[in-house]
Amino acid sequence: MPCAPRTRAWDSATQRHRVCGRAPAAPYAAEVLIHRLVLWNIDLTLVDVAQITREAYAEAFEKVTGRPLVRLAPMAGKSDSEIFFESLAMNAADQGDADTSAGLLYRFTEALAASFAARRRLLPERGRLLPGARQAVTAVAALRGVAQTVLTGTIRPNAIEKLRAFGLEEFIDFEVGGYGSEVYPKGTLLMLARSRAAEKYGVSFGEHSSVYIADSTRDVEAARIGGARVIAVASGRSTTTQLRESGADRVLADLANTSAVLRAIDQLTTVPGSRPA
Repeated sequence: MPCAPRTRAWDSATQRHRVCGRAPAAPYAAEVLIHRLVLWNIDLTLVDVAQITREAYAEAFEKVTGRPLVRLAPMAGKSDSEIFFESLAMNAADQGDADTSAGLLYRFTEALAASFAARRRLLPERGRLLPGARQAVTAVAALRGVAQTVLTGTIRPNAIEKLRAFGLEEFIDFEVGGYGSEVYPKGTLLMLARSRAAEKYGVSFGEHSSVYIADSTRDVEAARIGGARVIAVASGRSTTTQLRESGADRVLADLANTSAVLRAIDQLTTVPGSRPA
């Protein structure tokens, strides 16, 4: 299967991943059975582009509602659809009936994607890649039998923009991810992502073969609901204590220690012939 230079391709028919345009990172990376799924949260786990995100939200909100966005709902662990409807209520904007609300959300997501795309060149300038993020994603890509995707509250076009701005998109299988474009809680999105991955790779991804790496207590709850182990990273607004008390399987201060990230994934997911920790 041909692929563009410096991209990673997934062969669902044979459950293999292949590295195209460069030498494999490890002897088994060129062809190996996919049996583990690593899902990444994006905002405040891998990148911090909050300033650009807020500007895009404000522009899209006013375009769709005709009102300025005076108050933006708290964003940690929430989907773009949740944030939009909460912001509507906080800014006393009329949501109308169910059909009107659905139409508003559709127009908002379209406007949000356009506003964000218009600012894509600003992402590396005014945003930042969090410590260890690049090394972690790159190293996980070389782990045996792992497919990487995202589980994020961000709508799909903006999720791709965020990772592309920092050169991380080549390691992510966006086809099987869960996004804020879908009007479901994150726990349900995680189940959908597992189902999509199972359909694509031809193998079931259960709790002991799926791990979610994220930064908020709401994300920990989503992993429990969605059927995945969870590595919580205290790079967002939740402290290590809060993350540990919320029930995270592993808690890291950040992603700077790549070995610790890889070790946690290996301990929490099933490698054929072994048992998860």
